[in-house]
Amino acid sequence: MLVAAAVPLAGCETAPVKAIREEISGLFQANKGEPELAAGIRSYENGNYGESARQLQSALDAGLARSDQVKAHKYLAFIHCASGRESRCREEFRKALAVDPDFELEPAEAGHPTWGPVFRSAKARR
Repeated sequence: MLVAAAVPLAGCETAPVKAIREEISGLFQANKGEPELAAGIRSYENGNYGESARQLQSALDAGLARSDQVKAHKYLAFIHCASGRESRCREEFRKALAVDPDFELEPAEAGHPTWGPVFRSAKARR
């Protein structure tokens, strides 16, 4: 039924129709980058930020569902902020917000003194 609904939408390019079409097609495509995303988050949690950044970018390049794209960009932002690269941190938050304009940090993340203000700034500029 979802495929039948997606076919008439194939030629439409309005933003809402495009989002629905992407969501429907995402239901049928493998989340190829998911193992790299999980590895990247583990590396981040273990403090291996260089390896984590490589794995997270690899996950994005391989293909992720929208919610996982947001997660990958969020962790990349955290890495850049923690490394003193505020402009790159802001850019990763912008990418996350481009995928999901309603994206919010968890309360503990939002209160972080380094990336909390950068996130709020990126969100305010949307």
